[in-house]
Amino acid sequence: MDLVKSILVPIDFSDYSKGALKYAVEVAKTFDAKMSLIYVIEPVVYPSDFSMGQVSIPAVDNDAYERSKDELKKLAEQEIDSSIEVEVIIKSGKPFVEINECAAEKDIDLIIIATHGHTGVEHLLFGSTAEKVVRKAPCPVLTLREPIKGFKFNK
Repeated sequence: MDLVKSILVPIDFSDYSKGALKYAVEVAKTFDAKMSLIYVIEPVVYPSDFSMGQVSIPAVDNDAYERSKDELKKLAEQEIDSSIEVEVIIKSGKPFVEINECAAEKDIDLIIIATHGHTGVEHLLFGSTAEKVVRKAPCPVLTLREPIKGFKFNK
């Protein structure tokens, strides 16, 4: 029985997400699963002035898209064994929404996501993408927080 045939790993280029990627590679090898890496570009939202409300810039410029795609491909080449099938995905929007929509569209079996461990006021202000992914995900979610028992992120 193949429980995990496809794994989605959200990447924000933090050390946390790179650590989660390394862990996900080991899981992918164990299950002989394919991997999808997703990076979400958040549109810039300008604070409201009194006449217009919040204004967001909807179009992500092509430069940012291409740069992000190149960086994600480079990370995949560095960290993922060549025996693993991998796809890189760049989306624009709210990260937890895009991550969950991507998981649903691609019929992903498992999302592996790092938590940054924000607490207190920082957590109240920013919330947690990982927490929102867990609440709304169409599949199981494995959340990772350093240090991970029995696993070293650093090579």
